[in-house]
Amino acid sequence: MTEHEMMKVGVVEHEVTKHEAAETGMTETGMAETYKPLIYIISAPSGSGKSTLVNELLKLVPSLDFSVSYTTRAPRGSEQNGKQYHFVPREEFEQMIREDEFLEHASVYGTDYYGTARRFLREAEQKQHDLLLDIDVQGAQQVKQKLPAAVSIFVLPPDRKTLEWRLRKRSEDVEEVIHRRLVAARREIENYDKYDYILINDDLEESIDSLEAIVLSERLARSKSPLSPEEKKIVELADRHRLANVRERVGPIVASFSNPPASARP
Repeated sequence: MTEHEMMKVGVVEHEVTKHEAAETGMTETGMAETYKPLIYIISAPSGSGKSTLVNELLKLVPSLDFSVSYTTRAPRGSEQNGKQYHFVPREEFEQMIREDEFLEHASVYGTDYYGTARRFLREAEQKQHDLLLDIDVQGAQQVKQKLPAAVSIFVLPPDRKTLEWRLRKRSEDVEEVIHRRLVAARREIENYDKYDYILINDDLEESIDSLEAIVLSERLARSKSPLSPEEKKIVELADRHRLANVRERVGPIVASFSNPPASARP
């Protein structure tokens, strides 16, 4: 184990202790407080590497639940019901809408519904865990309206060319769908300044470390305990990705979508 890995283990163990202390907090009257989960929202254009980052994050951070979205679209490839998505008929999804069972929901490309069920928030609260939501820009705005304290993270590709290359490399979509995803990416990226943190995914290992730091730093902030030197380093790494600190780096990325190469224009 490297020195860097040992430092991270120490920070996580210390952070877990603080997290558990927050779970067992008492009110002035001696009554146990109801644990309020930290809600993390992560959004990104399709092809930005978000799924890989989320999978790695869940391996690294304890007491963090993942909300598996509901959708009316058909499973793709090796997707399994309840793992990547909960696949349900349109009629069932619309019934859930009528019964107000979603924190957020949206119709994507005007064809399929996607949504986050409220039950995941209730379950996280009961387990005294925090909750990670993998949702699009539209869903993120809905959640922030209902839960203003939610921590939002937007994952960006290094530029449009890289995103297009990633979409083609995975060989999942026909040309028409790739073009539609790139058009959608441009619209989504225009909303980056509505997020608390911006993560430019140009190096996978560094992005994983940074995403972990963001999650841990928010927990540390809520604990209100003095920080160890290692914890201060975690907070410093997270702060580098706060919106105010990355605007200059984001500008050229946004511009690459606004002015795509001639060969990429319809």
